[in-house]
Amino acid sequence: MPAPTATADLKVGDVAGYADIAFEEKQRIVSLVIDDPRFTDYLYGCYECGICVAACPSARFYDFSPRRIAQALARRDVRLVYQQIQEDIWECSQCFSCLRCPRGNNPGGLVTIMREVAVNNGLASAREALEGYSRIIYKIMSTGTQVSPDMLQPDAFPDWGPEVKDVSDNLALWRRALPPETLHTVSTGWDVSDQTLIELYLIWFETGALNMIGEVDKGLHMILEEVMQDRLEEAGIEI
Repeated sequence: MPAPTATADLKVGDVAGYADIAFEEKQRIVSLVIDDPRFTDYLYGCYECGICVAACPSARFYDFSPRRIAQALARRDVRLVYQQIQEDIWECSQCFSCLRCPRGNNPGGLVTIMREVAVNNGLASAREALEGYSRIIYKIMSTGTQVSPDMLQPDAFPDWGPEVKDVSDNLALWRRALPPETLHTVSTGWDVSDQTLIELYLIWFETGALNMIGEVDKGLHMILEEVMQDRLEEAGIEI
Protein backbone atom coordinates (compact mmCIF):
# COMPACT_ATOMS: atom_id res chain seq x y z
CA MET A 1 0.00 0.00 0.00
CA PRO A 2 1.65 3.28 -1.05
CA ALA A 3 2.17 5.83 1.68
CA PRO A 4 -0.08 8.90 1.77
CA THR A 5 1.35 11.93 0.05
CA ALA A 6 0.89 15.67 0.32
CA THR A 7 -0.21 16.19 -3.29
CA ALA A 8 -3.88 15.34 -2.92
CA ASP A 9 -4.48 17.45 0.15
CA LEU A 10 -2.73 20.66 -0.86
CA LYS A 11 -6.08 22.19 -1.81
CA VAL A 12 -7.46 21.47 1.63
CA GLY A 13 -4.71 23.43 3.34
CA ASP A 14 -5.90 25.49 6.25
CA VAL A 15 -9.49 24.36 5.76
CA ALA A 16 -8.69 21.08 7.50
CA GLY A 17 -6.99 22.90 10.37
CA TYR A 18 -4.37 21.58 12.79
CA ALA A 19 -1.65 23.67 11.19
CA ASP A 20 0.34 23.33 14.41
CA ILE A 21 0.81 19.61 13.72
CA ALA A 22 3.66 18.78 11.35
CA PHE A 23 2.61 17.17 8.07
CA GLU A 24 4.98 14.28 8.78
CA GLU A 25 3.10 13.50 12.00
CA LYS A 26 -0.24 13.65 10.20
CA GLN A 27 1.17 11.36 7.53
CA ARG A 28 2.36 8.89 10.19
CA ILE A 29 -1.09 8.75 11.80
CA VAL A 30 -2.90 8.32 8.48
CA SER A 31 -0.43 5.63 7.39
CA LEU A 32 -1.34 3.62 10.49
CA VAL A 33 -4.94 3.60 9.27
CA ILE A 34 -4.08 2.67 5.68
CA ASP A 35 -1.60 -0.03 6.72
CA ASP A 36 -4.13 -1.75 8.98
CA PRO A 37 -4.81 -5.30 7.67
CA ARG A 38 -8.56 -4.61 7.61
CA PHE A 39 -8.26 -1.50 5.44
CA THR A 40 -8.32 -3.19 2.02
CA ASP A 41 -11.43 -5.18 3.03
CA TYR A 42 -13.24 -2.04 4.14
CA LEU A 43 -12.54 0.27 1.19
CA TYR A 44 -12.89 -0.61 -2.48
CA GLY A 45 -13.68 2.78 -3.96
CA CYS A 46 -16.56 5.23 -3.68
CA TYR A 47 -19.33 5.67 -6.28
CA GLU A 48 -20.49 8.84 -4.47
CA CYS A 49 -24.03 7.47 -4.59
CA GLY A 50 -24.84 8.71 -1.08
CA ILE A 51 -26.61 5.54 0.06
CA CYS A 52 -24.38 5.32 3.13
CA VAL A 53 -25.29 8.91 4.08
CA ALA A 54 -29.02 8.25 3.55
CA ALA A 55 -28.82 5.22 5.85
CA CYS A 56 -26.64 6.90 8.50
CA PRO A 57 -28.50 8.01 11.66
CA SER A 58 -25.59 10.22 12.73
CA ALA A 59 -25.82 12.15 9.47
CA ARG A 60 -29.32 13.24 10.50
CA PHE A 61 -28.15 14.92 13.67
CA TYR A 62 -24.50 15.88 13.06
CA ASP A 63 -22.37 17.29 10.28
CA PHE A 64 -21.17 13.76 9.63
CA SER A 65 -20.89 11.86 6.37
CA PRO A 66 -19.59 8.29 6.01
CA ARG A 67 -19.12 9.09 2.32
CA ARG A 68 -16.61 11.84 3.19
CA ILE A 69 -14.69 9.33 5.29
CA ALA A 70 -14.46 6.85 2.41
CA GLN A 71 -13.60 9.53 -0.16
CA ALA A 72 -10.85 11.14 1.93
CA LEU A 73 -9.20 7.78 2.61
CA ALA A 74 -9.53 6.70 -1.03
CA ARG A 75 -7.70 9.90 -2.08
CA ARG A 76 -5.08 9.48 0.69
CA ASP A 77 -5.96 13.06 1.68
CA VAL A 78 -3.60 13.32 4.65
CA ARG A 79 -4.72 16.63 6.11
CA LEU A 80 -8.41 15.91 5.71
CA VAL A 81 -8.16 12.38 7.10
CA TYR A 82 -6.22 13.70 10.09
CA GLN A 83 -8.94 16.30 10.68
CA GLN A 84 -11.56 13.54 10.50
CA ILE A 85 -9.64 11.50 13.06
CA GLN A 86 -9.56 14.48 15.40
CA GLU A 87 -13.22 15.41 14.89
CA ASP A 88 -15.62 13.57 12.59
CA ILE A 89 -15.13 9.93 13.59
CA TRP A 90 -16.47 10.53 17.09
CA GLU A 91 -19.87 11.42 15.65
CA CYS A 92 -20.32 7.94 14.16
CA SER A 93 -22.78 5.77 16.10
CA GLN A 94 -21.05 2.55 14.92
CA CYS A 95 -24.41 1.04 13.87
CA PHE A 96 -22.93 -0.08 10.51
CA SER A 97 -26.02 0.90 8.54
CA CYS A 98 -23.47 2.05 5.95
CA LEU A 99 -22.76 -1.60 5.11
CA ARG A 100 -25.53 -1.40 2.51
CA CYS A 101 -22.99 0.32 0.25
CA PRO A 102 -23.36 -1.15 -3.28
CA ARG A 103 -19.59 -0.97 -3.75
CA GLY A 104 -18.98 -3.09 -0.67
CA ASN A 105 -17.31 -0.33 1.37
CA ASN A 106 -17.51 -0.38 5.15
CA PRO A 107 -17.23 3.25 6.36
CA GLY A 108 -18.11 2.15 9.89
CA GLY A 109 -15.20 -0.27 9.82
CA LEU A 110 -12.91 2.51 8.60
CA VAL A 111 -14.08 4.66 11.51
CA THR A 112 -13.28 1.78 13.87
CA ILE A 113 -9.70 1.67 12.59
CA MET A 114 -9.38 5.44 12.80
CA ARG A 115 -10.66 5.45 16.38
CA GLU A 116 -8.22 2.73 17.38
CA VAL A 117 -5.35 4.71 15.87
CA ALA A 118 -6.51 7.83 17.73
CA VAL A 119 -6.67 5.97 21.04
CA ASN A 120 -3.40 4.08 20.59
CA ASN A 121 -1.60 7.33 19.83
CA GLY A 122 -3.21 9.30 22.65
CA LEU A 123 -4.70 11.95 20.37
CA ALA A 124 -6.55 14.81 22.04
CA SER A 125 -9.75 13.83 20.25
CA ALA A 126 -9.69 10.37 21.84
CA ARG A 127 -9.11 11.72 25.34
CA GLU A 128 -11.92 14.25 24.94
CA ALA A 129 -14.38 11.80 23.39
CA LEU A 130 -13.81 9.15 26.05
CA GLU A 131 -13.68 11.49 29.04
CA GLY A 132 -17.31 10.91 29.95
CA TYR A 133 -16.90 7.14 29.69
CA SER A 134 -14.10 6.73 32.23
CA ARG A 135 -16.56 5.89 34.97
CA ILE A 136 -18.33 3.36 32.74
CA ILE A 137 -15.01 1.68 31.95
CA TYR A 138 -14.14 1.54 35.64
CA LYS A 139 -17.57 0.10 36.48
CA ILE A 140 -17.23 -2.62 33.85
CA MET A 141 -13.79 -3.57 35.09
CA SER A 142 -14.71 -3.52 38.79
CA THR A 143 -18.22 -5.03 38.68
CA GLY A 144 -18.67 -6.65 35.27
CA THR A 145 -21.67 -4.45 34.45
CA GLN A 146 -22.00 -1.11 32.74
CA VAL A 147 -24.22 1.83 33.69
CA SER A 148 -26.03 2.66 36.91
CA PRO A 149 -28.81 5.28 36.92
CA ASP A 150 -26.79 7.98 38.69
CA MET A 151 -24.20 7.89 35.91
CA LEU A 152 -26.67 9.21 33.34
CA GLN A 153 -26.07 12.94 33.72
CA PRO A 154 -26.52 15.49 30.91
CA ASP A 155 -23.06 16.99 31.38
CA ALA A 156 -21.38 13.58 31.08
CA PHE A 157 -23.35 12.31 28.08
CA PRO A 158 -24.64 15.32 26.10
CA ASP A 159 -24.68 13.25 22.91
CA TRP A 160 -27.28 10.88 24.39
CA GLY A 161 -30.00 13.47 23.95
CA PRO A 162 -32.79 14.83 26.18
CA GLU A 163 -33.65 11.39 27.60
CA VAL A 164 -30.56 11.59 29.81
CA LYS A 165 -31.95 14.65 31.58
CA ASP A 166 -35.22 12.82 32.10
CA VAL A 167 -33.38 9.95 33.79
CA SER A 168 -31.32 12.36 35.88
CA ASP A 169 -34.40 14.26 37.05
CA ASN A 170 -36.21 11.06 38.05
CA LEU A 171 -33.46 9.01 39.69
CA ALA A 172 -35.68 8.03 42.64
CA LEU A 173 -38.15 6.42 40.23
CA TRP A 174 -35.44 4.58 38.33
CA ARG A 175 -33.86 3.33 41.56
CA ARG A 176 -37.17 1.73 42.50
CA ALA A 177 -37.65 0.28 39.02
CA LEU A 178 -34.09 -1.04 38.76
CA PRO A 179 -33.04 -1.47 42.39
CA PRO A 180 -29.32 -1.64 42.99
CA GLU A 181 -27.99 -3.05 46.24
CA THR A 182 -27.64 0.43 47.72
CA LEU A 183 -29.04 3.86 46.93
CA HIS A 184 -25.50 5.02 46.23
CA THR A 185 -25.84 3.08 42.95
CA VAL A 186 -22.14 2.33 42.78
CA SER A 187 -22.85 -1.38 43.07
CA THR A 188 -25.17 -3.40 40.87
CA GLY A 189 -28.60 -4.96 41.07
CA TRP A 190 -27.17 -8.39 40.28
CA ASP A 191 -23.93 -10.20 40.99
CA VAL A 192 -21.34 -11.07 38.37
CA SER A 193 -19.29 -14.16 39.14
CA ASP A 194 -15.60 -13.85 39.91
CA GLN A 195 -14.84 -16.20 37.02
CA THR A 196 -16.61 -13.86 34.58
CA LEU A 197 -14.62 -10.89 35.89
CA ILE A 198 -11.34 -12.79 35.64
CA GLU A 199 -12.11 -13.79 32.05
CA LEU A 200 -12.97 -10.18 31.29
CA TYR A 201 -9.65 -8.98 32.74
CA LEU A 202 -7.69 -11.52 30.72
CA ILE A 203 -9.48 -10.49 27.51
CA TRP A 204 -8.72 -6.82 28.17
CA PHE A 205 -5.08 -7.65 28.89
CA GLU A 206 -4.48 -10.02 25.97
CA THR A 207 -6.20 -7.79 23.38
CA GLY A 208 -4.31 -4.67 24.48
CA ALA A 209 -7.50 -2.87 25.58
CA LEU A 210 -5.91 -2.04 28.93
CA ASN A 211 -2.94 -0.41 27.20
CA MET A 212 -5.31 1.61 25.02
CA ILE A 213 -6.93 3.02 28.16
CA GLY A 214 -3.47 4.01 29.38
CA GLU A 215 -2.99 6.17 26.30
CA VAL A 216 -6.07 8.30 27.00
CA ASP A 217 -6.37 8.21 30.81
CA LYS A 218 -3.26 7.22 32.76
CA GLY A 219 -4.96 7.66 36.14
CA LEU A 220 -7.81 5.33 35.22
CA HIS A 221 -5.34 2.84 33.75
CA MET A 222 -3.38 2.75 37.00
CA ILE A 223 -6.53 2.08 39.04
CA LEU A 224 -7.79 -0.61 36.68
CA GLU A 225 -4.43 -2.31 36.55
CA GLU A 226 -4.31 -2.47 40.34
CA VAL A 227 -7.87 -3.83 40.59
CA MET A 228 -7.20 -6.38 37.87
CA GLN A 229 -3.90 -7.60 39.31
CA ASP A 230 -5.41 -8.03 42.79
CA ARG A 231 -8.24 -10.19 41.46
CA LEU A 232 -5.94 -12.27 39.29
CA GLU A 233 -3.54 -12.85 42.18
CA GLU A 234 -6.45 -13.98 44.36
CA ALA A 235 -7.35 -16.47 41.61
CA GLY A 236 -3.75 -17.67 41.39
CA ILE A 237 -3.24 -16.37 37.85
CA GLU A 238 -0.01 -14.69 36.79
CA ILE A 239 0.32 -12.55 33.65
